[in-house]
Amino acid sequence: MDQLQSQMHLSGGFTPAKITKCCPDQTDQQCRCVLGWWEGVWQLHSHSAQFEDFQPRGDNMCSLLPSFSLLLICTAGSWAMNVTMPFMEYLDQDRLVCLKWGFDNPAGDITFQLAVNTTGWVGFGLSPNGDMMGADIVLGGLGPKGSYFTDRYSTGNSMPKVDMQQSYTLLSMSENQNQTIMTFQRSIKACDDKDFQITAQPIKLIYAYGNTDDISYHGGRRGTKEVNLLNYMPRTIPTNSSYLNVTMNNITVPSNTTYYHCKVMKLPKLGEKHHIYQIEPVIEHRDIVHHMLLYRCPLYVTNPYDKPCYIGDIGDACFEVVASWGVGGGVYELPENAAIPVGGEDSERLYRFEIHYNNPERKEGIKDSSGLRLHYTAKLRQHDVGIMTTGLLPGNVKYDIPPKANQFHTYAICNTAHFSKLLDPVPDLQVFAVLLHTHLAGRKVRVGHFRNGKQIDFLALNENYNFELQQTVSLGSIKKIKQGDEISVECTYSTANRTSVTQMGLATTDEMCLAFLFYYPAINITSCVSIPDTKGVQMDADIMPQDKIAEYERLLKKAPQTQVILDSNHNVTIYQNGIVRDLMETPSGCQSRNTSNRHCTSWIVNLAEILLLLLSTRVM
Repeated sequence: MDQLQSQMHLSGGFTPAKITKCCPDQTDQQCRCVLGWWEGVWQLHSHSAQFEDFQPRGDNMCSLLPSFSLLLICTAGSWAMNVTMPFMEYLDQDRLVCLKWGFDNPAGDITFQLAVNTTGWVGFGLSPNGDMMGADIVLGGLGPKGSYFTDRYSTGNSMPKVDMQQSYTLLSMSENQNQTIMTFQRSIKACDDKDFQITAQPIKLIYAYGNTDDISYHGGRRGTKEVNLLNYMPRTIPTNSSYLNVTMNNITVPSNTTYYHCKVMKLPKLGEKHHIYQIEPVIEHRDIVHHMLLYRCPLYVTNPYDKPCYIGDIGDACFEVVASWGVGGGVYELPENAAIPVGGEDSERLYRFEIHYNNPERKEGIKDSSGLRLHYTAKLRQHDVGIMTTGLLPGNVKYDIPPKANQFHTYAICNTAHFSKLLDPVPDLQVFAVLLHTHLAGRKVRVGHFRNGKQIDFLALNENYNFELQQTVSLGSIKKIKQGDEISVECTYSTANRTSVTQMGLATTDEMCLAFLFYYPAINITSCVSIPDTKGVQMDADIMPQDKIAEYERLLKKAPQTQVILDSNHNVTIYQNGIVRDLMETPSGCQSRNTSNRHCTSWIVNLAEILLLLLSTRVM
């Protein structure tokens, strides 16, 4: 197998002098700061696309050649040390400017912590193109009279103007070992026309800083870096890493509109346990490959095969998701402290690789060898990752959606109190990512988190679901599911343009409602899904008048839920009489302020934590 080379790189020559802690909230083992002598000249334009120069004052020109620099080297495992700000990036190549961030949910607040190797002023901004023009900027520091902080906007290469509506809130400002640490917050949603709209697309972050608290020309102390704040994935390649390919073998895709093909096989034998840290799609026909899933099989599945899925073969029982990809998604990299286990004691197990082909044009004669490239390493991370399927029981279940419905909701639950029947003890589950899934009629997906009968959080929210963009999304904060917590998955559909009933099923024109949760530490439970008992719902969706749709929806919501819990050995436990709890309103984002220092806030969630992400089971 090809060996992947380490991408670890320290820019600039230096001679290590001493170890000191300089990353806030991190121990010496988590973040080492090497104090070294800078060798070479700091070039004025060493960083591309930076805070553009505003007019300098001659008496405040600063030297561009500092005597010492702090190089921040964060070791593996630091990714999730702060559950409220789990993401971190160095914004400069010399590792002098460190940004941490996190958010409660994509419709709420986002919190930043900027740590810069200076005791002067610091600046941070969101820019449409990487320079100052049109940028949304904050400037702050800790001066002789205390902290100062302002929300500003830029109209060009000059001092940024103070925003009349202060949309950012300063949470703390401190100086520690010649470093300024500024923690601040704003609504993800823009509060005024001077605020930059934060989306799930990469954003150009800009920074600058000075040697004193006199905010003036920054010289070469500036830069930019493009980062996806709402769907961040670290890019790290461990040393001594390799990859294995899991692909179809030149199969002929039939001209059906929906086709599932399954390949039950052994993976290359890894005698010791390894960790999969990156999942890369290798797709030959993007126009028809809808999703790909790799499942680990129960021990009683012993015979390989390569043929259509779900025709009664024993491999249909392989439901433990190991890796996945959905249409519109790209490479997915797991956090630096956790990865998916493979090999070791499971080396003799078979795996089922599934591809769902969506071929609405009924194209003929297509040969396909698409698959997944799984990058793995023998250097184990702190946690094993599990992927749990929640939502509506996949397949042909009785939960019909009537035609001509502008908006129709379905509900499913997972009560983790029942996990103890299959597992004892049940650890707290740290959710860090989620993959949400419906088919063509899906418009919204919300996943509620309940404790002691009350909602404490949304595990996931997508108010603008796009069938063509199904990807694993890293959550803005690590969310903790405790034993006894309940999960409620709500999907919203529109069948306004359909003339017949929409059923739950495998076809693209059928529907599903699933949330795949990525979490650690991995446990033996793979699925926690439910369906309503519809025996008491005496209404036919096929012939339903428009004015009865809302009543039909309410009856299905109130119907007792039958909960199905499945473990990796395909042991099934069923519980009846589950209830669907009401979800709170979706956070609206920016709200009006009641002081002269107006700033944006959003619904602030409890620090009860939980996350989700990735595909599972036999569907999608």
